[in-house]
Amino acid sequence: MARKPATDASPVADFEQSLDALEQLVEKMEHGEMSLEDSLAAYERGVGLYRRCQTALEQAELRVRLLSDPQDPASGEPFLPHAASTPDA
Repeated sequence: MARKPATDASPVADFEQSLDALEQLVEKMEHGEMSLEDSLAAYERGVGLYRRCQTALEQAELRVRLLSDPQDPASGEPFLPHAASTPDA
């Protein structure tokens, strides 16, 4: 089966593309070889990418809540990985 084109606007694809771009941007900024103007522009782009990632994560969480309880999606509880893996000793 052929993969969807890169222009797919699904939250997962948007998240993965935005996160990848954000990671590359951070790596470039960490080298410290950018001018102040370039650094500011990169920071501004990074903020936009971060917001896109956050939006995609919120949409994914909403989908999970709707799948868990379509009648009352607000009744879902946040996943707490530490509580689930802590033994009851």
